[in-house]
Amino acid sequence: MKVAEKIAAETGADPVVGESPQYYNFAADVLRLNLDAGRANKPAYIDAQGTCTYGQLADRVSRFGAALRGLGIRREERVLMALTDTVDWPTAFLGCLKAGIIAVPVNTLLTEADYHFMLTNSRAKALVVSEVLFPRFEKIIAQCPDLEHVVVSRTNPHILDAKSYRLFEDLIGGEDADDYTAPTVADDMAFWLYTSGSTGKPKGAVHVHGSLKLTADLYGTPVAGLKESDVVHSVAKLFFAYGLGNAMTFPLSVGATTVLNPERPTPDGVAALLKKHPITMFFAVPTFYAAFLNNPQAPQKSEVKLRCCISAGEALPEEIARKWNERYGVPIYDGLGTTEMLHIFLTNRPGATKYGTTGKPVPGYEIKLVGENGQPVKKGEIGEMYSRGPTAAVMYWANREKSRSTFQGEWTRSGDKYIEDEDGYFICCGRADDMLKVSGIYVSPFEVEAALSSHPDVLEAAVVGWHDEQKLIKPRAFVVLKDAGKASDALVVVLQEHVKQKLAPYKYPRWIEFRTELPKTATGKIQRFKLRAEEQSASS
Repeated sequence: MKVAEKIAAETGADPVVGESPQYYNFAADVLRLNLDAGRANKPAYIDAQGTCTYGQLADRVSRFGAALRGLGIRREERVLMALTDTVDWPTAFLGCLKAGIIAVPVNTLLTEADYHFMLTNSRAKALVVSEVLFPRFEKIIAQCPDLEHVVVSRTNPHILDAKSYRLFEDLIGGEDADDYTAPTVADDMAFWLYTSGSTGKPKGAVHVHGSLKLTADLYGTPVAGLKESDVVHSVAKLFFAYGLGNAMTFPLSVGATTVLNPERPTPDGVAALLKKHPITMFFAVPTFYAAFLNNPQAPQKSEVKLRCCISAGEALPEEIARKWNERYGVPIYDGLGTTEMLHIFLTNRPGATKYGTTGKPVPGYEIKLVGENGQPVKKGEIGEMYSRGPTAAVMYWANREKSRSTFQGEWTRSGDKYIEDEDGYFICCGRADDMLKVSGIYVSPFEVEAALSSHPDVLEAAVVGWHDEQKLIKPRAFVVLKDAGKASDALVVVLQEHVKQKLAPYKYPRWIEFRTELPKTATGKIQRFKLRAEEQSASS
């Protein structure tokens, strides 16, 4: 079944744009939906510069698409977006899609080498970049032969003499807001999202127009429960698959208002936003929830309007979920999504929540766990997760080997290890590369980390496999304390005994090292491979 047919069959939605049922363009669809609903004057986005209504957003999107076509950029050619979270982000993304041009949003925390690879790999014709990020591109622009245009999104104070580059506001200000919509279909390429590249070069996951609507119709509205009256904020940025749904696809699909923050999120900064705006829907990652709870400046329950909180990125420790619910009277619904599947396909939800698990499959998706022999495992046994659903990426761009390994027919291989319990809830055991065998038995680092994090002195923990004197693998823990001054040999013993009381004794960490911080990706995921590499470095 094609994506267009899935949209109609699974959601009851009309996949029609224009006069022919074969056409579908997500940008045109979602903008038309809000204008037809009379929301032209309703705030769509609030950023550091002010408010942008749905009518203004539609105008900006049309102008940006027209400007790209005026520059000679054709359908299916790529535009790389390195933008902070301002209204220019959805303007550029949707403007590309409406014109039939491929949007390639990228992580704003990468290196020159990363950006050079992405520009050359995507063969982008244009770069749209925030002024504050431009210095990381300045030296490599001339090294990208396909790159013809650079557009700079400026904010105050200006730090760049951009005489030789086009300015975002000038570009859209000089164009008529024509109502051109490229005659795309639901299965047409719409955008790429590059994976983190933790196991090699980043891979460009190719997604289609129809998948955006399906994430909203299968998860955003029926499961997450977004409504027109909601005010949304996502700690995860728009360039992540998680943030893209949270702060664009889902709120725009119901006519909600989204608060954007161009700065790197901190507990203090987000606390200020929660106090300033009546945010009802809040999306974050486990490490941020933990840091927020430990922040003295965190708002009180009476100071916020939260009604729903969602977590993804890594498994949410049970202790953090309970403490958050106790403080704010709002549960955190933990879920799993991947760049390849576009958004959350496994989740806890109202009426079906079990702390310490990642929940059950979102309706419309299927999950199977596969053992080392390639066969499905029984409930209670560890297996690698495969998912099947209508929002899977088409492929990794120009990477046939990885595409064939990951996208196996209708199933997408995740690389995550899980257990399904007797009630049908899925328990995260970590990435396949993170699993360790102790005395011949698999041990999940998440399980040990959750036990450590349940101690009142622990802020967060990471567990990896480490060789003992007999060259046998044992768990080693790296722990960040809420109060670094409490670090001591005595506390090491206390934490080890604490884990033994929570888990089977062989799982306790033989070594505990206190750190002020843990290595993480920009999404807040702990980079255990960097901790494992420390052993190799020490022994070399």
